[in-house]
Amino acid sequence: MENICSNCKTNITPVWRRYTLTVEEAAGYYHIGENKLRSLINEHPHENFYVMNGNRVLIKRAKFEEYLEQATAV
Repeated sequence: MENICSNCKTNITPVWRRYTLTVEEAAGYYHIGENKLRSLINEHPHENFYVMNGNRVLIKRAKFEEYLEQATAV
């Protein structure tokens, strides 16, 4: 169940339900270092597990999980 602040317009969605995660959120959620995540993105520029929002990298949670399932090492 989602936590909704009744006094404000903030909707707090749990990380496991979000479509995209920041590099910092993904690092905490998957227990992979931020630098390692950034290097994975740089090493695999044509993978579909991330999207750029300006200069900001957003990781597509479900697609990244599929990538991790296929990977033998990170």
